[in-house]
Amino acid sequence: MHIGILGSGNMGQGLASLLAKAGHRIALGDRDPVRAEANAQGLGGGVTGTDLASAARGTDLVILALPYEAAAEVVAEIGGLAGQTVIDISNPVRPDYSGLSIGHTTSAAEEIQKAAPEAKVVKAFNTTFAQVLQAGGRAGGEPATVFVAGDDEGARGTVADLVQGLGLRAIDAGDLTAARLLEPLGMLNIRLGYGLGRGTDIAPAWLGNA
Repeated sequence: MHIGILGSGNMGQGLASLLAKAGHRIALGDRDPVRAEANAQGLGGGVTGTDLASAARGTDLVILALPYEAAAEVVAEIGGLAGQTVIDISNPVRPDYSGLSIGHTTSAAEEIQKAAPEAKVVKAFNTTFAQVLQAGGRAGGEPATVFVAGDDEGARGTVADLVQGLGLRAIDAGDLTAARLLEPLGMLNIRLGYGLGRGTDIAPAWLGNA
């Protein structure tokens, strides 16, 4: 697949590296294309750096590797991503990391979907640390679980297949309202990893029947 990743920070780079190793062609986008190019060079073949609009153009799938507060603004700037499958990986974390800024009656993913009504927004990877991605998608030596939620069944299936193609475990969480549950789970992972000192080699998993 040709995948555009908007955001060249730790999560963007981690996803780019993992996806490129699986044979996907990656355009890593940043507001500063020079920075994107520099970050892409350290990720090996299959990853190129560019500006945000160019990274999204003509791709099979777009990943928003951006803070929640920036995601809707960027989507609007580059034209709304109409018709494209868009993965939102964000958690709407407060600046002091004390909790989430929104939740329970809506979610970051749902608000991004409102801002991009013609895109097919899918929630995924929000419970996965960048360090886990950089370690080949493994936490504690086991494949990480990636929860996938979205209103468009076809887009949700595409993302689940992508996850499984990386050697990770995809769990279909249903429609996009499930992001109201997944984002607090992402916050719990952050609290355990950073606030309680368990480190970043962790990820929540679903045990039992898939």
